[in-house]
Amino acid sequence: MTTTMNNKPGRIVHISGPVVDMVGLEKVRLFDVVLVGEMQLVGEVIRLSHNVITAQVYENTSGIRIGEPVRSTGNPLVVQLGPGLLGQVFDGLQRPLYQLGEKTGSFLERGITAQPLSDKKRWVFQPLVTMGDTVIPGTILGTVPESEALEHRILVPPSYSGKVIEIHEGYFTVNETVAVIESQGKHQNISLAQKWAVRVPRPFHKKLNPNIPVVTGTRVIDTFFPIAKGGSAIIPGGFGTGKTVIQQSLARWAEVDVVVYVGCGERGNEMTEVLDEFPHLIDARTGATLMARTVLIANTSDMPVAAREASIYTGITIAEYYRDMGYQVLLLADSTSRWGEALREISGRMEEIPAEEGYPAYLGSRLSEFYERSGAIECIGGTSTTTIRKGSVTVIGAVSPPGGDFSEPMTQNSMRVIGTYWGLDYDLSRRRHFPAISWTSSFSLYHVDAWYKHEVSEDWHQTTSEALALLQREEELEAIVQLVGPDALSDHDQLILLVARMLREDFLQQFAFDEIDQYSPIDKTYAMLKAIIDFYHSATQFLAQGKSFELLTSMSIIQEIARMKSYPYDIAVERITALSLRIQDEFNSGVKVTS
Repeated sequence: MTTTMNNKPGRIVHISGPVVDMVGLEKVRLFDVVLVGEMQLVGEVIRLSHNVITAQVYENTSGIRIGEPVRSTGNPLVVQLGPGLLGQVFDGLQRPLYQLGEKTGSFLERGITAQPLSDKKRWVFQPLVTMGDTVIPGTILGTVPESEALEHRILVPPSYSGKVIEIHEGYFTVNETVAVIESQGKHQNISLAQKWAVRVPRPFHKKLNPNIPVVTGTRVIDTFFPIAKGGSAIIPGGFGTGKTVIQQSLARWAEVDVVVYVGCGERGNEMTEVLDEFPHLIDARTGATLMARTVLIANTSDMPVAAREASIYTGITIAEYYRDMGYQVLLLADSTSRWGEALREISGRMEEIPAEEGYPAYLGSRLSEFYERSGAIECIGGTSTTTIRKGSVTVIGAVSPPGGDFSEPMTQNSMRVIGTYWGLDYDLSRRRHFPAISWTSSFSLYHVDAWYKHEVSEDWHQTTSEALALLQREEELEAIVQLVGPDALSDHDQLILLVARMLREDFLQQFAFDEIDQYSPIDKTYAMLKAIIDFYHSATQFLAQGKSFELLTSMSIIQEIARMKSYPYDIAVERITALSLRIQDEFNSGVKVTS
C-alpha cells in the first residue's frame, strides 16, 4: 500500500484499543499512514498534540506493548487505481481478500498485506493518442478491456500535462510504463495504474444539475421517490425491514455502468450471501456476470472497528475513478450507522467531548463530506478539444437506527445532506409488504419529471401525483373506518379504499425473489400504474351513474389487474394496454366481461 521511509522510528507510549499514542516521530502530518509495533500494523494519524501523535489503527492491537517502534510512511492512506478493480473483493484498506485467504486460510493474520492489483497479469493497451500530441489532466491516453462489461480508460493523472513523447501499444502489467509525457523539461512516466489519497476528492471540471433519474426497476422508487444520477439517498430502517435486500436489488438492476458495494460493519453472513450470489447473477444489460461491473469492499462486523471509516473512503475514491472515465457509478454503503459507531468509539477513546448520544461533534461534517462526493459532473480532460465527457457517482447509504428510531443522530444528520429519503416502515414489513418504503414519510428533492415526460409519457407527473394522493387519502379514511366502521363511508370513499389497496398490493408490493417481479422496466411500471388510475376514473363515472359499489367489486377486471405484475417483460406493455381497453368495455357494459 505504501513504502516505509528510512526515518528514525518513534515509540508507543499509550494504547487504548485501536487508538495509539506515540512520541519521537518527526515531520509527521495529519492523516499520514504509520506502521505500528513490531508487526507493522497499519494506522492513520488523527491528532497532533505537541510531541504526542495519536493514530487510529486499522488492525487488532491486542498484544502490542508500550515502547514498541512506530514508523511513518510519509504518505496518506491511498488506493491503487487501474485495471483489475472490477470483480475484486477488498477489505477497507484495499487488501484483496481472495489472495489473502489463499495465504492465511479462514482468518486474516495481522500485519499481512498484498498488492491490490496483480503486478503479474498483463493487459492489452490500445492507445488513443499519438506521439507529439499535447495532453492535459484527464485526457484519455488509451483503453484496456477490463471485463466483458466495461472498457477501462487510462487517464492522464490530474497533476500531469504536456507533450506525449512516447506511447506504446501491446501487453503491459499495471506498473509498466505505457506513455511518457514531457512537461517543462521533465519526463513523466505513466503506467496503467495510479495512486490516490482516499480523503481527497478527485477533481472535475464542472458539477451538473442532477436531472436524469437512475431507473432502478423498483416501482415504488421509480414512480414516487426517484433518485437522480449523481444524487444521494439514505434507506433508514429497523432490523428486518429489508435494507440489505433493497440495496442488493439496486446493485443488480439499477441502470448504471459500475457498482461499488461497501459492506461497512455488516454481518458476515450477509456479505457471504453477496459473495455467493453476485458471481452467478447475469447482468441483463451486458449479458456478463454482475461481478464484471462490480467492486466489493467487505468490512464485516468482526473486523477492526477503525477500518470501517477507511472502507467508506476507499469505496468513494474507486467510484470517483470510474466516474472520471465518463461512467455512471452507483456506490452502496451498508451501513453508514456502523461507520458512525466507529467514529463514536474512536472519539470516546480519544476522550473528546461527546455530542448527542455520544457521537462526536463532527459527525454531521463527516457525513456531509462523504455525501458531497456524489454528483453528476463534466470530467476534466477529454478525447479531443470538442468532446465533453460526463460521469456521475450516485451514493445510497443504509442507516440502521437502534429500535427503528429515526430521530437518532445518524438518520437526522444524513437527512440534512441527501436528496432522497426512503424511510422503511416496520408495520409494512410486519404485514409482509416489501419493499417496505413508506409513501407517507419518504421524499425526493430531485426534479426529474422532464425526463419522464420525454422518455415515458406526457402525463407521467399527473398520473403519479394522482396515485400518491389516493394513497394519502386512504390514510385519512382508515382513521375514519377505525372510529365509525366502513358502512359510514360513501360509495366513492369505498372506491378510494379499493383503488388504494390495488396500488399497495398490485403495484407497490414487489417480490425481490420472483423471476419476473424482481425487476419492472419503466414502461411496464407506467402501464401498470396507468391501468389502475384508468380503472379509478372509469369506476368514478360508473358510480356517478347510480350503479352500486357491490356491482363494481364483482367485475372480473379487478382480478386481471392483480395479475399484471406477473406479465413477462417482453409482452407486459402489450397485455396491459389490452387490459386497459377491457376496463372501458367492462364499465360500459356494467356487467362482467369474461377473460
